[in-house]
Amino acid sequence: MPVSVQEILKFDKEHLWHPYTSATNPLPVYPVKSANGVYIELQNGTKLIDGMSSWWAVIHGYNHPVLNKAITNQLNNMAHVMFGGLTHAPAVNLAKKLFKILPENLTRIFFCDSGSVSVEISMKMALQYWYSKGKSKKKHFATIRSGYHGDTWNAMSVCDPETGMHYIFKESLPVQYFVPQPKIKFHNKWNKIDIEPFKSLLMEKQSEIAAVILEPIVQAAGGMWFYHPQFLVELRNLCNQHHILLILDEIATGFGRTGKLFACEHADVKPDIMCLGKAITGGYMSFAATMCTNNVANTISEGNPGVFMHGPTFMANPLACAVSIASIDLLLNSNWRENVLRIERNMFKWLTPAKNFKTVSDVRTLGAIGVVEMKNKVDIENCQKEFVKQGVWIRPFGNLIYLMPPYVINDEELKTLCNAILNVAENQ
Repeated sequence: MPVSVQEILKFDKEHLWHPYTSATNPLPVYPVKSANGVYIELQNGTKLIDGMSSWWAVIHGYNHPVLNKAITNQLNNMAHVMFGGLTHAPAVNLAKKLFKILPENLTRIFFCDSGSVSVEISMKMALQYWYSKGKSKKKHFATIRSGYHGDTWNAMSVCDPETGMHYIFKESLPVQYFVPQPKIKFHNKWNKIDIEPFKSLLMEKQSEIAAVILEPIVQAAGGMWFYHPQFLVELRNLCNQHHILLILDEIATGFGRTGKLFACEHADVKPDIMCLGKAITGGYMSFAATMCTNNVANTISEGNPGVFMHGPTFMANPLACAVSIASIDLLLNSNWRENVLRIERNMFKWLTPAKNFKTVSDVRTLGAIGVVEMKNKVDIENCQKEFVKQGVWIRPFGNLIYLMPPYVINDEELKTLCNAILNVAENQ
């Protein structure tokens, strides 16, 4: 039975709790009827060009026939089977495909449910690694401020405890070590002063730190900040020098978003553990993976208790594995790099005029990421309303109005997104 827009909105407001909003006084929501390509169609027939890739995951656009077919074909065999004591071709084939594109030192894959769970797993791996080596005092993590790694418990502990969205929990979370955010921008000249705080911390606390965890090159939800690749190079060397594991959170940056398949390639740095999520399925379903080296896997497996203590119910879900294989094939068989560079070039050209606005403090682009940083916090409700009027879907946060569009977006659609941002930013 069809449900009216009014019924949807009424029930939603009374019973559904949306992300990062109040249950009693929520931000307005817009009922969606369908989504195709780069367009989201609302129940009232309004079509919006999507500038968010549904939180950066839908890199090929919506309702893609190749991805639909991959899921349908797999559904005819099995939607799910437990991964404890069983295995299946979709998991094996996905792992083989990932190994062809991942840093070559990563040789073990632990499939899981979501990005934040992948981060939790990476942190547990690091802790169990040192426990197995008889160094249980190495139980803390080090990271940079303004980072974001998810909303689950240990993931929150390595998000910025002061400026991040989890500050109200800081007294309850495990205490980690934080150094200042890197200040040298991606395209600027490197200055070694940027790495000095990390150098001092790791030298002083090396006996307590299990791993360094951070987002490579792009700090996404913590502020859309792009830092210099040399920072990662220096950090990798420091981790080697002080016998500390390096975890790279590529959940937002993986699968081409920054102009490289993985952001760590900008620095030619290989982590000990890597987290993937979001675009791994082309945005079709929740799925993630945590990769590690043989050294990490073998140390955990040969120590006490001899097994890695984690096992999600939907680990290596066959549907998710099948659509991930199809999504990676789609990406690798396309001109994705040229597409992402085209998007970067055009966003730079069309967003740069915002630098002249009195309301704007910075404009920056990298790969298929475009950011207009406002001087003041954005009024999300009014911005959202104005963007919908202009036929686009852009969801700001904090003082940032940004774009992470699907890679299949054309120039006309991209220009419409950029012009909408200019219109809104000038009048904030």
